[in-house]
Amino acid sequence: MKIWVDADACPVVIKEILFKAAMRTQTMLTLVANQSIAKPKSPLIKMMQVSSGFDVADDEIVKLVECGDLVITSDIPLAAEVIEKGGHALSPRGELHTPDNIRARLNMRDFLDTMRASGEHTGGPPPLSQSDRQAFANQLDRFLAQSK
Repeated sequence: MKIWVDADACPVVIKEILFKAAMRTQTMLTLVANQSIAKPKSPLIKMMQVSSGFDVADDEIVKLVECGDLVITSDIPLAAEVIEKGGHALSPRGELHTPDNIRARLNMRDFLDTMRASGEHTGGPPPLSQSDRQAFANQLDRFLAQSK
């Protein structure tokens, strides 16, 4: 089992939680981004820089993810593709995407996209709160404990 991180938009505090968890559990972690991302020196933590472009990092993650791997992303379409390949997807807010809930989340995302395209201002997500960070850390710990 490996952890893949959609790292371009992943908050720094979430990456720090991931680095500690990867080293504590001896789990391979790969940051995938179209820019260089700082990471600790560890043979368990790698940085994969991809070319710039729409969904290039997402496409690379989908290509490389294997059944049972965990992907950290707030991108709902990427989460859906990961689940389709037998992987697991966890948002930086601690929401575990599953085959049971991903369709509803895709529908809500598409609905909001339609609203924005019609000129409606839907706003973005709220800033990451302390409870979001805790929910992420707890969900990550549960997942890693179950997968070991």
